[in-house]
Amino acid sequence: MDWTHYRFRTLWALPAPPGTVYDVLENAEEYPRWWRQVREVDRVDDTSGVIRIRSLLPYDMVFTARETRRDRDAGVLEIAMAGDIDGWARWTVTGQGQGQGQGHGQGAGAGALARYEQVVDVRKPLLRRLAVPGRPVFRANHALMMRSGRRGLLAHLEAV
Repeated sequence: MDWTHYRFRTLWALPAPPGTVYDVLENAEEYPRWWRQVREVDRVDDTSGVIRIRSLLPYDMVFTARETRRDRDAGVLEIAMAGDIDGWARWTVTGQGQGQGQGHGQGAGAGALARYEQVVDVRKPLLRRLAVPGRPVFRANHALMMRSGRRGLLAHLEAV
């Protein structure tokens, strides 16, 4: 087993139309306004930026995110990541109870499901050294970050 390889999957049920949720998630530079663990997003060009995140544990993760897929009709936003973590992450936004590729217009459905998937290898030296004993803590840290992100997005969607 590679102790520095992680797969995450999170599902957020949100009381907003899928198109609205997609619009918010597509605008990564605004994440720090509603997701407190996303500390900075600095755009490099039209399809990439440098992101700094920090959750409960006292370390920052910095990586370059490069857009690999932006498909509003399918509700998919995908990036490749390189830096303290290497891999990919993908949002897939659908209407509640719908499959992929359905219900992404502004008025579709009563709510959205935002599925977040991430497959990464940790490159940050300290985290690699702590890979075996720290793995359960790192996974819990990620879960807390995702829970906080959902709460922040809910508050943001209520405000807009």
